[in-house]
Amino acid sequence: MNRMIEYAESNRPGCLVQVLYFIFIGWWLGGAWVIVAWVLMLTVIGLPLGVVMLNNVPQVMALRGRRILRVTPGGYVQPAPEVNVLLRALYFLLIGWWLSALWLSVAYALCLSIIGLPLGFWMFDLAPAVVSLKRV
Repeated sequence: MNRMIEYAESNRPGCLVQVLYFIFIGWWLGGAWVIVAWVLMLTVIGLPLGVVMLNNVPQVMALRGRRILRVTPGGYVQPAPEVNVLLRALYFLLIGWWLSALWLSVAYALCLSIIGLPLGFWMFDLAPAVVSLKRV
């Protein structure tokens, strides 16, 4: 049976490095990153860059990032298919822009406590999906 295999490729450093990065750099850089992205999204010209910036929040805030790959039976690696771009744009305009603001605010607040840090990091990992239905 010839079936494709889908797996998540992760390029994360260790947990201690991520936490130290967040404590010393990520919390303020990520906050500034999100604010700049939201300001860019107020303009038609800056909108695409703002969405790309919001999709990269996990990397900026906590050195977290991953992508889903598909491996064909012949051993070829290809990115997993994304949701239709028109559907993603419509979702962003109707839901993604305000839901992502709420989502990232809650994630940021959770990361300010030690107990909420794992949940906050998980929420940052899902930020691209919340913003624009990007596969994470």
